[in-house]
Amino acid sequence: MKILPLLTFLSASLCFGQDLIHHTTNYFGPNANPVPEFTDASIPAFTQVSFTGDYYFGHGDQTISNLTGIEVPLIAEKVSVKVWKTLVEHYSVTDEIVARRQMQKNEGFATGDFYVQTRIKLLSEGKFKPDLILNSSLKTASGSDFKNRRFFNTAGYYFDVEMGKSFRMKSFIDELRVVTDFGFYSWDIQTPNLNVQDDAIMYGLKLILKHKNISWENTFSGYNGWITRVKDYGDKPMILASKLNLKTTDGTLLFLQFQHGIRYFPYEQVRFGVQLPLKKLTPNFF
Repeated sequence: MKILPLLTFLSASLCFGQDLIHHTTNYFGPNANPVPEFTDASIPAFTQVSFTGDYYFGHGDQTISNLTGIEVPLIAEKVSVKVWKTLVEHYSVTDEIVARRQMQKNEGFATGDFYVQTRIKLLSEGKFKPDLILNSSLKTASGSDFKNRRFFNTAGYYFDVEMGKSFRMKSFIDELRVVTDFGFYSWDIQTPNLNVQDDAIMYGLKLILKHKNISWENTFSGYNGWITRVKDYGDKPMILASKLNLKTTDGTLLFLQFQHGIRYFPYEQVRFGVQLPLKKLTPNFF
């Protein structure tokens, strides 16, 4: 039951007013506690390294950042370990945002948290069976510039299940793939006056259309936290993303994405990136 933590939270809200820090995407930078991404419900056969450049804009906050990650299959297409991090971001916000978030300055640099994820395929797709993958993820508290509301000073974790099923088409579209994601997300809220845990239900739906080496992904996703009685707290972000992928003959993936914040994620995002297969860095245990 959430009654006792909620009473604690509400008491802190009333007693400390301006000292209450909202640990949500509605009051922090876009990379602080974003809606977790999920894949097409597959694990690669080879090690993959990805590099992205992101531009977040709108609603008084402009952020330029990068995201670097690596996924290493311990058992090809069955088990993998994935690590990613925002190496650096540059932000510039308006005076209104500085006041709203209780920041100390309008502009600066920050570095993000490490995420470590273990992925296990529980079920392989068949005639009537979907692909089923279990993800277990940990977010560290290594991000910087908490005083300017760029990253949390607390850790978090989430568990989610991806389920995907493909349908072959006899038209311009070669394949239609539907992927769902459902899970549990938890992170700590720590201030001088408050120490509770926010728990959320994760959800997501992805539709992928494929034609030869081109694919188009459209994703609707979000999570719902339990803190409901604090006005505009914002622990229920919801986003919509559209991503275009181009796969080259050597397995390199080039992609371009636009993401819109529907609720409690006050950013629009433009992302471009590359994903490189590294066969020589793939473990060969079996």
